[in-house]
Amino acid sequence: MTTYDAHNHGMAGLRLMASIREFESKMPELADEGLIRGSTHPSVGMEAVAVGISLALGEEDSIASNHRGHAHCLARGSDPGRTMAEILGRQDGYGQGKGGSMHIGVKELGILGTNGIVGAGIGLATGAALAAKMQNTTAVSVAYFGDGASNQGVLAEALNLAAIWNLPVLFVCENNHYAQSASIEQMVAQPDLAQRGIAYGVHSVNVDGMDLEDVYRAAADAVARGRDGDGPTLIVADTYRYLGHMAGDTEIYRKPDEVQQWRDKDPIARLVATLIEADVLTQERWLEIQAEVSREMDAAEEFARNSPFPDVSTATTDVYQETVA
Repeated sequence: MTTYDAHNHGMAGLRLMASIREFESKMPELADEGLIRGSTHPSVGMEAVAVGISLALGEEDSIASNHRGHAHCLARGSDPGRTMAEILGRQDGYGQGKGGSMHIGVKELGILGTNGIVGAGIGLATGAALAAKMQNTTAVSVAYFGDGASNQGVLAEALNLAAIWNLPVLFVCENNHYAQSASIEQMVAQPDLAQRGIAYGVHSVNVDGMDLEDVYRAAADAVARGRDGDGPTLIVADTYRYLGHMAGDTEIYRKPDEVQQWRDKDPIARLVATLIEADVLTQERWLEIQAEVSREMDAAEEFARNSPFPDVSTATTDVYQETVA
């Protein structure tokens, strides 16, 4: 059984989750100011999934994300200032402002890229796992995707190949119950999405995506299986986004009382209560952490706002790889 240490995993996870919450809460305001080109998709409420998975990963591992990927990058260790600069299309972003909100990649952190194409990260992470196996490393890869992407054909293909080839990959489905505005009940006849993996011979588990410890334990077990050569794992995390699908979403497809029911399960509040009960955290220290995180994210925003736009002369660079003789 995987060990969960409240002092280590709990406190580190709490700070990361609080940072992501503060970061993501800034997105609607920035979008309203017209500072974000195109769509941006906050994951407020879903922080425990990204953090729980990332706490189980090592430096050699990689992730491939989706359109709602800021939390995955931040949990993996991306700098908040550079991440926000990328979202605002600024020169100091990880892609010099060319990727924007939905296309953030950080090679040195093993972030293979967030992706606006639904389900695209599934194939990328599976390919990374194949590369790791062929190179005889112990690295694992993670594919983040939503319940909507679970209906993309690439998932069926990737699950099948990963099972056949015994690849070290974690398929992480963030089931937030809506694919934009379509509910999970409208999209599938079998709402237990873990059955998808079982059908292909992939070890599959359901977890409470609003509980950091539950996510971490499943992720740590899956990572250990991958490193030991025991193949892929599908983790279906039951979670919920408090905000709309994207900035400016009218949210006419769901009722406020439904959102409130999920807010009552808030992963940060639950973790704080658990840590206080275990005498690992005090209310005073929690208030200090919140203040520290607020200052850090304000500094990240200031950095991003002050970062220049990329020069027009760079518009056609970073398009093609120079030929190597």
